[in-house]
This record gives sequence, C-alpha cells and structure tokens, in this order.
Amino acid sequence: MIPILSHTDAQTVNFAIWAVVLPFAAFVLNLLLFNKNRIAALVSTVGIVVSLVLAIKVFTSVWNAPVIHAQITWFIIGATKVQAGLLLNNLSVLMLLLVPMIALPVHIYSIAYMKDDEGYSRYFRYLSLFCFSMLGLVVVDNLIMLYAFWELVGFSSYLLIGFWFTRQSAVMANKKAFIMNRIGDIGLLTAIIILFTLFGTFDIQALFGKEGFVQLSNIAAGMWAGPHSAIPAVWQYVAFAGIFLAVAAKSAQFPLHTWLPDAMEGPTSVSALIHAATMVAAGVFLLGRVYPLFIESELTILAIVGCFTAFMAATIALTQNDLKRILAYSTISQLGFMVLAMGIGAYASSLFHLVTHAFFKCLLFLVAGIVIHQMKHIKDDNNLDIDPQNILHMGGLRKKLPLTFIVTIIGALALVGFVFTSGYLSKDGILIQSFVWAEGKSAVFTIVPYFALLTSVLTAFYVARLVVKVFFGEFRLQKVNPHIHIHMGDGNWLYKAPLVFLAICSLFPLFSNSPVFYEDAWIYKSFLPSNFLVRENIYHTIIPILVNLLAVFVMYAAFAFYGKRNAWSFPQTGLLYRISYNEWYIDRFYNRVIVKFVMWFSNLLYWFDKKVVDGLVHLFTRIGKSLATIAAWLDRNIVDGLLHLIAGIVQAIGNFARRFQGGKVQYYLYSMLLVLAFVFIFKMIWT
Repeated sequence: MIPILSHTDAQTVNFAIWAVVLPFAAFVLNLLLFNKNRIAALVSTVGIVVSLVLAIKVFTSVWNAPVIHAQITWFIIGATKVQAGLLLNNLSVLMLLLVPMIALPVHIYSIAYMKDDEGYSRYFRYLSLFCFSMLGLVVVDNLIMLYAFWELVGFSSYLLIGFWFTRQSAVMANKKAFIMNRIGDIGLLTAIIILFTLFGTFDIQALFGKEGFVQLSNIAAGMWAGPHSAIPAVWQYVAFAGIFLAVAAKSAQFPLHTWLPDAMEGPTSVSALIHAATMVAAGVFLLGRVYPLFIESELTILAIVGCFTAFMAATIALTQNDLKRILAYSTISQLGFMVLAMGIGAYASSLFHLVTHAFFKCLLFLVAGIVIHQMKHIKDDNNLDIDPQNILHMGGLRKKLPLTFIVTIIGALALVGFVFTSGYLSKDGILIQSFVWAEGKSAVFTIVPYFALLTSVLTAFYVARLVVKVFFGEFRLQKVNPHIHIHMGDGNWLYKAPLVFLAICSLFPLFSNSPVFYEDAWIYKSFLPSNFLVRENIYHTIIPILVNLLAVFVMYAAFAFYGKRNAWSFPQTGLLYRISYNEWYIDRFYNRVIVKFVMWFSNLLYWFDKKVVDGLVHLFTRIGKSLATIAAWLDRNIVDGLLHLIAGIVQAIGNFARRFQGGKVQYYLYSMLLVLAFVFIFKMIWT
C-alpha cells in the first residue's frame, strides 16, 4: 500500500507534475495558436523556465529525504491492477532538475541561432515535446509509462534529427536513428514483459526498491524468488539482454552506436540537447533505475562493453575532421565511461559523470554551433565551396571569437578531466574505482582499467587537436585566399549568456568544495553510504596525478605538432589511421553485410509472398473459378436442362391431351374409335 501523502508531499508531487506538463502545454499552444508565429520561441522558453523553477523546488524537497511515491489506479485487466504515478527519489529529482537546467540555455541560444530558419516555430514545438518526453521518463513509477515516454523520447528525437527534412542526409539520419532505436525498444519491451510475467507488477519501487533487492537476491543461486517459485534464472538473463539492447541503442553503445554521429544532421542546438542531458542519457538513467536486477556476470559485461565503446569512440575521434562528428564520438566515449562505471559498481560515479558531462558537452556543442554559424557566413559572403564544419578550413579563431575561445578551453579541460573542472571529479572517480574493481580478479579483467586510462589519454589528444585546429595558428581560408571577406564575432547576449552559464557549471565549485577529491562531491555522497567514501588505497592519489600529467604531456604534444604543421599536408596513411578515419569500418560493415542481408532476406520474403503465397492464393482462385464454371455449366445444361425437358414433355402431353377436351362430339367419337381400333389390333397381335 502507498501511504497517504502529507500536505507537503502532495504539494511536491503537484510541482513535479507541473514541471513535466508545462513543456507539453507549450507544445500544444505552439501547435494550435502559434503554428507559424515567432511567439513560439517565447512560449517554449517560458515553459521551460517555469519548469526549471518547479524542478528546483521539488529537488530541494526530496533530495536526501524520504522517497515520495504517489499512485492512482490507471486501469484493471482481470485480476491485474495497474497503477500510474510518480516516484520521486534522489535519482528522479536529480534528472528532473538536470533536464530543464540544460534545456534552458539551449532554448535561449536557439532564439538567436534559428532566427532565420523557415521552420522557426516548428523547431520550438519539437523542442518542447522533446523536453516533456524526457521529464516524464525520469519521474514515472511504472514500467509501462516508462516505456511510453521512452518511445516518445525516440519519436521527438526523430523529429529533431530530421528537422531539415528537405535534405536527403537528414532524412537518412533520422531514419537510421529511428530504426536502430527500435531494436533497443524491442529489447526493453521484452524485459518488461518478462518482469511482469515473473513478478506480477510493473511498479518500479516494488521491483527495484528495498523490496526489489530482497526479491531478486536469489538470482545468483540459479532461481528467482518472488510470486512465482522455481523460475529458471535464464529469464533474468533474457531480461538483462533486453535492457542491454535498450541501453546500447539509446546511449549509443557498441554495437548500436552508429546512429549518433549521423544525428548531427539536425541543428547544432539540437545536438547539444540530445548529447547532453536528454536522449543519450536515458540509457544510463535506465541502468540506474533497474540496477538491482543485475548480477555480477552481467555487470562485468556492462563494464567490458562500456570500456570498449569508450576506447573505440576515442580512437575514431582522433582523425575526424567534421567538428560536430568529433564531439559526437566524444559523447559516445563518455557514455562508455558511464556504462563502465555502472558495470564496476561505481553507481554514484556514473550518475555524477552523467551530470557533469551534460554541462560541458552542451557547452562544446553550442560553441561548435557558433563556429559553424560564422563559417557559413564566410562561405556565403565569398561564394566558397567548402564544408563549414570541416576543422581543416579553420584556425586562428581565438582572435575573432575571444569569448567562444575562453569557454571552449573550459569545456575542453572538463572533457579531458583536468583538475579544477567538474570532469576531473567525475571521470577520475570512475578511473580510480575501475582499478579498485580489477584488484583480486583474473588478469584479463585488468585490461579494463588500463584501457579506460588509455582512453582518457586519447581524449586529451583529440580535444587538443580540435582546439588547436579551430582556434590556433592562422585562419587557413585566409591563408589560401587573402582577399576573402571575413566578418566574425561571438554574437549577442543570446549566444553569450548560455555559454558563460554552462562554462561556470563546468567548474568544480558547483559540485564540490574540494577541487581534487571526488568523494567530497555532494552528488557522489548522496548516492552512497558514508563508509564508501573512504580513500582506502594508493589509487586515489596516483590515478588523478597520472591522468593529469599524461593529459598535459599529450595536449602539449598535440599543440606542438598541429600548431606548426599545415593540416592539409598531414600524411593520411597507415592501417591504424584508415581504421580510425573510417570509423573502424563498422558502419560500412553494417551497410555492406547486415543491411544487404536484410534487403536480400526482405526480397526473398517478398518473392516468397509474391510467388508462393500469392501463387497459391491465385491457384486456388483459378481452381475455384474453374469449379464454379463447371458447376455453372452443369447447373445450366444438366440440371436446368433436365427440368426444362420434363417441363417440355409435360407441356406437350398437356397440349396433346387438351385437344381431346375441346367439347366437340365428333372428336370424342373419333377418339373412341381410335382406342377401340388400337385395342383390337393389340389383341390380335398379342394372341
């Protein structure tokens, strides 16, 4: 039974509901009243501002306080009563606060960034729907509603990725994202069905709260406890596989990660929102929601997949020249760190990194938007045939975009995990705990922390490469053509204010009083008991120092190399370079093998349907028509013919007999004479 809520808790629940509903209200208003009106931006922005204010009130009421769980009966099928409600705990309210906190600067930035776009009002409608979907996802208390909002997040991201639907590349990108996420959605739906079948409830708290820990505690013994006794543990592994597919698709983990780089076809402000605190974070959030489900072997799989994804994406980012694509693979890599953290049991560090990453990755994408926006102006003003997102055409922009350059340095250092930034606190915590996790395990597991450390070093290199090529040296287009017209600037306050806000949030004071001890971060402390915060081994000192020293060395090497050489003369040869530049050939493999096989199999099914199924149907049709034709002939010529013959005979006999009843005596005498003559002749013949 859910306890009756106090007045304060009821008020908190109402605030949470309004925080979720307001973006949807903005979506509806823009759809019905401001369909082609620039007021749409104001409506959406006001909606997200009020949502943020309410989220802050909910956060302050629930954080580190007793869980608030409010429910009503949704529907009843047979003996099954399905409840709908809100589950407000530390995880819920943290995400409820994070989403509008990231979405607000994106809204403000978008007012200026999208001002000349024909789909201005449509853009803000989609943005409001997107925020509503994510806010609903993080607070619902049952798996059915979670799945509904999960689908809605995917749908709204489909709309935003394909926002410029007149471009073929955008259409292909949103279709690719939609299809790959459907794979994950099938997995999640399968897991939900299994959990309900076994435990008879969709309630998240009943499954994964304190009761959930007890209920699922016997899985390792080979059997599941709960309402259904003696259930094979294989179903738990199937449920895990389904959830893993959902996480891999939504949070772009190997092997379902390839949609995310292509999602850059949407507006850059959309990329900032998708890559920061909304869609891609949903997978990590799901892991946090159902974390008690997993057993040690499954957590190990998560750790290995997360580590591999982080390393793979970092190696790909090393050689990419598209500014947004580099940041996209950086997002995949950082999400890999979060999944790795969940796998090694660093639950708090994973969620901590999710939050810090949201700020500095959103910042870097908004910076990319400014740079690309200015490069497009140069391209249009000078009729140049260039890709405005290609970093090989940039250089020296720190002099022309001073504020953008400063905040980029802050965001880049946070992404690297440099001291005094939030990224240092969250990512170094993951690295430290990965080494602690590997202790006492077999030698093969030690690969995980070392590859995570190597990935961190690679991150420093590709981030330094990006910053050097974009902001240092000479402006390469001007070097090639000294007469081009250049007019660049940081933009007005609508551009600057979000950048400054996000840059401040990327520094350590927002999360901890200490710039060097991740254990002191308030987010970290709130998700773990106090005994987990002890600095118990040398890793807590060595790893942060080692990471920062290596980062400084690698960034200096990148600056020394790329700052002194012409980027266009860089040798693009070698096996490792080709593997990296071609994104490990994974997408190419999918297109040439998986997609071709699916198309071949689909054509085979089409042929089978056309020739065999339809052929049988057509054969039976022809047989039926032939039988009907024969039956019609028999009916017409035999049945009807026999009836007509009998009728004709009867008619002839009747006509003949009628002549003997004409009323004339001579005919009667004549007939009697014929009869007597016939009888006489017959008698003579017979005798």
